[in-house]
Amino acid sequence: MPDTKNAIYFEVFNEIGIIEQLSRTLLEARLPHGLIAPHFAVLNHLIRLGDGRALIDIARAFQVPKTTMTHTIKCLETNGLVAVRPNPRDGRSKLVWLTSAGRALRAKAIADLYPDFERLAAGFKVDRLQDILPVLKDLRAFLDEDRNGPHDKTVLQAE
Repeated sequence: MPDTKNAIYFEVFNEIGIIEQLSRTLLEARLPHGLIAPHFAVLNHLIRLGDGRALIDIARAFQVPKTTMTHTIKCLETNGLVAVRPNPRDGRSKLVWLTSAGRALRAKAIADLYPDFERLAAGFKVDRLQDILPVLKDLRAFLDEDRNGPHDKTVLQAE
């Protein structure tokens, strides 16, 4: 039975990965030239959890090295979508704040997806998505908490 259970876990993660790739391609087709899904993800993260977050905390949330997140934030800053300011409590770290342009770009990108969502609604009932949403949220919450366990071997521990 363990092989069947593991096969199901793999199949679920495989399907999520394929959906992620398809949805990323769809999103990136709606973003302005030069911006990609990771840029949008940071804007979305700052809207969802509140801005004024430390750069290192954003890097940890995305499970990427600080240097990678610094590059992503620099691109967003160059495009006027975020502002990076010194942390008033710690002069060494930086805090990332959304600008009004960053908020507007996120809102426009979501609005630009509406025709795609309408096509989805025509072929895939929203009730089915509502049924699976709690399971997906629970899975995300579990994985988010579990990544902080002692078994974590990500690149973040090496920093």
